[in-house]
Amino acid sequence: MSDRVHVLLFDAGSDVEGIHSLELNGHTVVLLFEEEDDALRYAGLLEAQDFPTATVESIPRDEIESFCAQAGYEARSVPKGFMPANAEERWMLAPPEQNFDTSGWREDEPLTPAQEPSDAAEAADLEAFRRSLEGLL
Repeated sequence: MSDRVHVLLFDAGSDVEGIHSLELNGHTVVLLFEEEDDALRYAGLLEAQDFPTATVESIPRDEIESFCAQAGYEARSVPKGFMPANAEERWMLAPPEQNFDTSGWREDEPLTPAQEPSDAAEAADLEAFRRSLEGLL
């Protein structure tokens, strides 16, 4: 059995499924929780900040790391008993109080101008990313 990690998904299993990520120093970071309880706690903190309800999904580490690499994301492991060493790592235990607007990530809701793809290639990349995420499940 391969090493598994836990990630947070929004609308898991639907056509508009999304994965939780953070923007840190110009990089999109996906948190890979080694412990399900840590992922559940983080999901609860997001919900307390009015995020949509996240589902904790167990995924083989190699699959999610490959997905992140293809999407240009950084996969960061949150090990059991993790203690942050600096301010940036604090976001691996608790989400920031300021978050991006998540209302436009669903296809049935309009995108805000800041979220609209700048050209057709970027839109195609976004669609390929979505299909890749669906393939993981």
